[in-house]
Amino acid sequence: MTTIAVLGNGRVGGSLAQALTRAGHEVTVADRSPGSAADAVRTARIVINATPGAGSLERLVALREELRGRILVDVSNATVDGPDGLPADLLYPNSSLAEHLQEALPGTHVVKTLNTMLYTVMTAPAALTQPPTAFLSGEDPEAKQVVRGLLADLGWHEEWITDLGGIGTARATEAAILFVPHVIRSGGFTPFAVSITR
Repeated sequence: MTTIAVLGNGRVGGSLAQALTRAGHEVTVADRSPGSAADAVRTARIVINATPGAGSLERLVALREELRGRILVDVSNATVDGPDGLPADLLYPNSSLAEHLQEALPGTHVVKTLNTMLYTVMTAPAALTQPPTAFLSGEDPEAKQVVRGLLADLGWHEEWITDLGGIGTARATEAAILFVPHVIRSGGFTPFAVSITR
């Protein structure tokens, strides 16, 4: 059992919180009330960033001291949305939200994962017709190993998880968000994920 704080109580944060609670973890979901996020982070070993990516950096930098020594699992994508509300461009071209978070939070172990799929797949990967891939990006091997354990609790098989290396590799997985509007327009909101087959 691990103490986990989920920042963001929308569809992504809510589904992750429910699934991790079912897996036996002690999960707190921070709402938007003043002090809620800071209180949740102080009592957690792992923090999941499920806030809208465009505002994530500012929100998390405000929690710098509370996040010190924590593992920060970043599942968000920072995008500029088009008129239909779907991602049209990257907010941090030639970089990534995860890299900005790690630079701004040097005392925190940032691990990027679960950002290359529709949110329903995060907690039900086996529901797809073929195995999806969850990527890991981060500087700390021990933190990534802890996140592997969380992914296993969410139903991810070990062979479905690919460690890409350091936090700089997150710019590649974050760029995959640019596929999403086209996939959704062609097939609707049917669950999908990036899958590496060998």
